[in-house]
Amino acid sequence: MKLNHAQGVAGEQAALNFLEQQSCVLVARNWHCPFGEIDLIMKQGDTLLFVEVRYRKSQAYGGAAYSITAAKLAKLQRSVLYYCQKNDYRGNCRLDAVLLQGNLPAQWIQNITG
Repeated sequence: MKLNHAQGVAGEQAALNFLEQQSCVLVARNWHCPFGEIDLIMKQGDTLLFVEVRYRKSQAYGGAAYSITAAKLAKLQRSVLYYCQKNDYRGNCRLDAVLLQGNLPAQWIQNITG
């Protein structure tokens, strides 16, 4: 299921609002590199968060969580490494996801790489 642009922007804005309520500060939005895109880059304390935002209307087909495939996860990991190298960042960082599903509250999954 592909989202249209307006739904994608609304989902990312909802995730951003949610993370800001959790004391996170926006560093970058829709950051692009040769390996893909990182939806949100946030700072929480001394940790840099790379956040994948996933929206699904319903739980059908596994919902938002199951939409992060192994291939997508690999692209995200390469993108995070590229960002850190390009920006000479050597501090704490983490790859997270914010899952939005229908009218349910946002779900923040920290450290999706395990």
